[in-house]
Amino acid sequence: MSAWEIYAIKYGDRGGRTRADSFIFDDNHDAPHAIDYYMWLIRGQGRNILVDTGYDMEEATARGRPIRLDPVEALKPFDLTPQDITEIIVTHLHYDHAGGLHLFPNARLHMQAAEMAYATGPCMCHDTLRMPFTAGHVCEAVKRLYSGQVIFHDGEAEVADGITLHCIGGHSRGLQAVRVRTQAGWMVLASDASHFYENFMARKPFPIVVDLQDMLDGFDTLNRLASAPNLIIPGHDPLVRTYFPQAMADHIHRLDTGPLRDITL
Repeated sequence: MSAWEIYAIKYGDRGGRTRADSFIFDDNHDAPHAIDYYMWLIRGQGRNILVDTGYDMEEATARGRPIRLDPVEALKPFDLTPQDITEIIVTHLHYDHAGGLHLFPNARLHMQAAEMAYATGPCMCHDTLRMPFTAGHVCEAVKRLYSGQVIFHDGEAEVADGITLHCIGGHSRGLQAVRVRTQAGWMVLASDASHFYENFMARKPFPIVVDLQDMLDGFDTLNRLASAPNLIIPGHDPLVRTYFPQAMADHIHRLDTGPLRDITL
């Protein structure tokens, strides 16, 4: 059975945050707590599968959250053009994960049906739940649907030999994690099922949540899916860049070879 390569691609970061922005019920709530923004590339078997797309400069300006690299620029060290990307796993439709869908016009999207229903349904009548979404990104996903470029999944699904999707929910109704067979073992791209190592390791929920029980149960699911806790990759933790080796450029880190040392809080 062949193993896949996985790369974490950092396209932005944001300071000016506190631990209250990252954890519910944290005692040290006013301490600084930075966040990184990633997308991920899975390579092997002649395929390049992008996991999420980041967001572009227009969205960065609209939200007042600058990015360091446009998603297309971030992929250039791989010698990939936007047209080369034909498969995107959309973990969920929040702006920082689906804000670049329009940049990759040839891509088919793998999504949970629950996420499309959530992002276009009555929950979006609530400002708090709508806040992480941008209408144009959701509309882009709908356009792909009507052009035959969306593959819906319901729960667990196989994208390729050694790549499976798993609906977690919690942070967003149809949030999915991605399990990948690598040389280090079964690795799980948690995306926002766990923003930081501390979320799942210390069982501290993230404050943006639609179903708290699903989020907490999701921590158990991540541990069940991965060969070891060291192989769970959180969606936004700057520590990923400390634990995994740099590759090709300073904004790219290779994950599939495993961490450089044991991961502890």
